[in-house]
Amino acid sequence: MSVIEDKLKLLPDKPGCYIMLDDKGDVIYVGKAKVLKNRVRQYFNSTPKNEKTMKLVSNIADFSYVITNTEIDALSLENNLIKKFKPKYNILLKDDKQYPYLRVDLKEDYPTFTVVRKIRRDGAKYFGPFMGGVSITDVLEIIYACYNVRRCTARLEREKVKKECLNYHIKRCVAPCAGLCSYEDYRERVYQAIDFLNGNDNAAEKILGRKMMEYSAKEEYELALSCRDKLRMLAKIKQKRITSLNRFINADVIAITGNGIYQVITVLVTRSGRMQGVKNFTIESGLETDEDALIDFILQYYREETGMPDEIILNIECKDAAYAEQILRAQAGKLVSIATPKQGDRRALAEMAEKNAVEYLEKSVDKIKHKDDMTVVACSRLKDILKLKSYPQRMECYDISNISGTDKVGSMVVFIGGESDRNSYRRFKIKTVEGSNDFASLQEVLRRRLAKLGTSEEEHFPKPDLIIIDGGKGQLSAIKAVFDEMGCDIDLISLAKKEEEIYTLYDEYPVVLDHKDYVLKLLQGIRDEAHRFAITYHRTIRTKRMLSSALDSIDGIGEKRRKLLIKRFGTVEEIKKATVEDLMQVESIGRKQAEMIKAYFEEEN
Repeated sequence: MSVIEDKLKLLPDKPGCYIMLDDKGDVIYVGKAKVLKNRVRQYFNSTPKNEKTMKLVSNIADFSYVITNTEIDALSLENNLIKKFKPKYNILLKDDKQYPYLRVDLKEDYPTFTVVRKIRRDGAKYFGPFMGGVSITDVLEIIYACYNVRRCTARLEREKVKKECLNYHIKRCVAPCAGLCSYEDYRERVYQAIDFLNGNDNAAEKILGRKMMEYSAKEEYELALSCRDKLRMLAKIKQKRITSLNRFINADVIAITGNGIYQVITVLVTRSGRMQGVKNFTIESGLETDEDALIDFILQYYREETGMPDEIILNIECKDAAYAEQILRAQAGKLVSIATPKQGDRRALAEMAEKNAVEYLEKSVDKIKHKDDMTVVACSRLKDILKLKSYPQRMECYDISNISGTDKVGSMVVFIGGESDRNSYRRFKIKTVEGSNDFASLQEVLRRRLAKLGTSEEEHFPKPDLIIIDGGKGQLSAIKAVFDEMGCDIDLISLAKKEEEIYTLYDEYPVVLDHKDYVLKLLQGIRDEAHRFAITYHRTIRTKRMLSSALDSIDGIGEKRRKLLIKRFGTVEEIKKATVEDLMQVESIGRKQAEMIKAYFEEEN
């Protein structure tokens, strides 16, 4: 403690960030302060502290700090450092489900609406997220039925005319590709569809009602029934409307509540005046006040979340809200407001979000405890049972997949604090191993991975606390040889599938745990995830190779067209089933090439 005591005396009375380190030099907590001297000293004085803070302090072996010019700089830096180091005592948001958006790029001559999972700064318009019982497929079907915009994604240009496809003949498209719809008329249809996505339901309802009556009068009952079904979909979407809200309001309503042990943060997503759905996040109470926890959450959430709203409505006042607002504005490149309303519709929304948070907390306490047992508690027991050097905050697991030595690939999955961190997963194509040799393949993968340590790439590939190998004693020995060769001091174990035995470097005999033990379940989950990830990648590589090989023999189908066909259809079977018109939807595939592809596969059969 003498090192810490000496440093405490030197702390400046300026804003900045402080970084707490354990006895290994690993970052375990990052905080911000308006006055570093006052804030950091609070951890080590004699005032009463909650359990989590006491646990943090007991693990602090050293600390460092960074002085910033302003409090807003400290807030921004803190968020960047949390993102970089993922400290175990900070709030860490796990991957949330990525909800879909609709994208339309008005820079294209004939724009089309496509489903995407991430928003990019590419000048296109995005609508969403679609959640809470509103299907993005239903929304697209309403757009197609009402405005007859094209369904294909081929790039069209005004001066290039193609032959119309089947969709035109079955009244599902106005065929701008064939010049059967003028540029101006098509653009007007797109603008009307955008108006619908902006909340104007009435125009779409009138169009569908009129079409239903017309089809019925012509005795085209199938089409009439289709319009009726879409009217029902539209009625379901309209029920999401918050009648007191302007239809152009795009807001996230965020509320926090806690019980002294856990905190729940609820996000109500409102787009175009409609309630889209709810997301709930659970964090441990302890080191931060509700205010600080909420601001930290907002900065992390909108770093990952692709759809930045115009407004963020909070249920409690946060003194740093103005600073967070400036950071989000710079990040989004647009005006974003953060407010805590006192009355009116927005206050009612904040109270609704808070009620959702309270209810979720009450119903989820047992589930939260179980999750902690399966993650944090299991990691602590894992350290003790296997006599690891340190708490396994970052665990990496590796597996190999191939069939008879072909299309060899390796996988690396990452678990942080006992939970998967999908953004950190990596895939490897085996480059140096001939034939089917899983041992040599594993060695290649680990050499490539470990070579990143101590380089500039370590920022993106941090040093793990524990490496897990899918296999038994043989695989463990093979990787131990790589560790010795590269001077690696990371904890290493392997998990054998058959008897679920855990092999370590410290004992000749495996560790055998009860099959109900959370430690074994955690290891099995990591191992199975590595296996799944490897198998998925292997199948993707193999399918692409087989498909590319099958297309090699077709005259006029070069590498570029092969890639486009693979991207569009995915498998040989899907290409075989495709019609000439379907094939022509692929960019650079005209009728001549489509007929050649069709003829080739028909002759093959």
